[in-house]
Amino acid sequence: MEQKFYIHLVSDSTGTTLHGLARACLAQFEDVHPVEKFWNMIRNEKQLDIVLKSIEDMQGIVIYTLVDKDLRKRLTQFCRNLKVPCIAVLDPLIKGLSHHLNQEPKGMPGLQHQLNDQYFDRIEAVDFALHHDDGKVLHGLEEADVVLVGVSRTSKTPTCMYLANRGVRAANIPLVPSVTYPTETFTVEGPLYIGLTENPKRLAEIRTNRLKDETGQLDMLAKDNAYLDEEAISEEIRTARKLFSKYNWPVIDVTRRSVEETAGEIITLLMRHKPEMEIA
Repeated sequence: MEQKFYIHLVSDSTGTTLHGLARACLAQFEDVHPVEKFWNMIRNEKQLDIVLKSIEDMQGIVIYTLVDKDLRKRLTQFCRNLKVPCIAVLDPLIKGLSHHLNQEPKGMPGLQHQLNDQYFDRIEAVDFALHHDDGKVLHGLEEADVVLVGVSRTSKTPTCMYLANRGVRAANIPLVPSVTYPTETFTVEGPLYIGLTENPKRLAEIRTNRLKDETGQLDMLAKDNAYLDEEAISEEIRTARKLFSKYNWPVIDVTRRSVEETAGEIITLLMRHKPEMEIA
């Protein structure tokens, strides 16, 4: 039987970090059904009043990222009186950095979202990824940080967009049996080329689901399509692996991997390739 409980996420900024941390922690527990109450941009007493009323009406664990001392004090005291857990998730990290850097934190909300150089780098990276998606544009690859190469439906596009939001200029090139690329496409100096592959059976399932109509059925043309044939897909993947091996590229098997997991491994490889690179 699932254990249902309320969890209040309180942030003085967008709450993206807080939401991600909470989801990552909750994934470690089985048979639980958290009812999330998400409160972002909480920066004054009036806004906090609304949050406190909700916490009182729907009591449950409170997780927060507030930097204003008065708001923090009021929230924690309120939760103490109600005898509900109240956790400041960033405090250990901020305290550790403060001690190491011998500086006091600024205590200003939303600093990570300021319109600084990193912000504009991310915007440019998103534009680059859109422009160089799916092999539509092959010139300018020398400006990429990473080029993802793989057969259809190996999560190239969403992975590039995720990387772009970290400020990484990512392009992707699909390997299609009927399409031949010039040799120089795969020998550009500068970017790190990475091959993406997947289990043929899993890839056939993904492609089949992609081509189903609104009724959940495949039309006759799709059923006879080599694009969905597991043996043909296996040949596609073998050909792709030969290309990866020819150029000695690192290869990532994306089978059952989330985009975040794939991107995380790419970032690790990229940091080895470009140690001086800063990633948001």
